[in-house]
Amino acid sequence: MLNTTEPTQPETIVSLKGVRKRFGKNEVLRGIEIDVIRGEVVAIIGRSGSGKSTALRCMDYLETIDDGSITVCGHRVNDKTNLKALRLDVGIVFQSYNLFPHLTVEENIMLAPKAVKRLPKREAKELAHRMLREVGLTDKAEQFPEQLSGGQQQRVAIARSLAMQPKVMLFDEVTSALDPQLTGEVLRVIENLARGGMTMIMVTHEMNFARRIADTIIFMHEGTIWEKGPPSMLNNPQTVELKEFLQNEL
Repeated sequence: MLNTTEPTQPETIVSLKGVRKRFGKNEVLRGIEIDVIRGEVVAIIGRSGSGKSTALRCMDYLETIDDGSITVCGHRVNDKTNLKALRLDVGIVFQSYNLFPHLTVEENIMLAPKAVKRLPKREAKELAHRMLREVGLTDKAEQFPEQLSGGQQQRVAIARSLAMQPKVMLFDEVTSALDPQLTGEVLRVIENLARGGMTMIMVTHEMNFARRIADTIIFMHEGTIWEKGPPSMLNNPQTVELKEFLQNEL
């Protein structure tokens, strides 16, 4: 018997079409186009000021756009977006940890599930401890942020985002404030998430990590997507701009 079932198309979970963004007279995004499928890991690289972090922030409506369209997890991202619904589906972690200093580690993680998802305290606590296991910090649940290293605080920030069980994780230069040893701690957590099939878009300056973990690398230059391809593109840059960028990163 013939199998007439059509092969399923990969699901596009993030889509940016013709996105433009200005700050005053400075156009920082110039019509960028990005499509990310479920389970894909995308690394965005580029010089400071190239627009990469702005692109990421637009995906979670932390910045508004001037033209084009953004769709994330089925949500059209604009001023009519249900932000609560969007942010239930999208987790974002920045280079600054933004933990509440007066709350313990587990309380920081429990806060949003209790407030947004209305989880009972006991369930929220169990969830927090599951997330802490994922980031290797089960022994830090009762400590306060100031008692942790920078790498540990960043791992707590990741656990806090994961507690909302997002469909997409956005990482914005999460290791840029950390020394090499602490950077390794955080990158191992992100790598484990990738192995687990989490859809991720990360702005990073960690070139070796991007080569190892990303399915797709986007090089941004002057608000545009200058080059895009698999990690192997970093071994054979097609433009002078990417070649110079990689030389400066060594």
